[in-house]
Amino acid sequence: MHVKKGDKVQVISGKDKGKQGVILAAFPKKDRVLVEGVNIVKKHAKPSQDNPQGGILNQEAPIHVSNVMPVDPKSGEPTRVGFEVRDGKKVRIAKKSGEALDK
Repeated sequence: MHVKKGDKVQVISGKDKGKQGVILAAFPKKDRVLVEGVNIVKKHAKPSQDNPQGGILNQEAPIHVSNVMPVDPKSGEPTRVGFEVRDGKKVRIAKKSGEALDK
């Protein structure tokens, strides 16, 4: 996948188009990612030990990885991802600025 946990991404299509957030979890087998504050759904929870009141909770649902693009660290705009070998390691680079996306 072109993104990983901790990346700042922007949603490029769907109901949350234009929103930015950090990836909380990645599910490579399903090609989906969980982005902070994006694709909020309502979950009905029965009363339990953790949540004695129960009720309706708002939480993020995974979205398809093709609907997100990493944000360029230099310009703050969405960018495509390239791969380069630097210092013997394969690193992801932002196509717009050429800066490394990996720390």
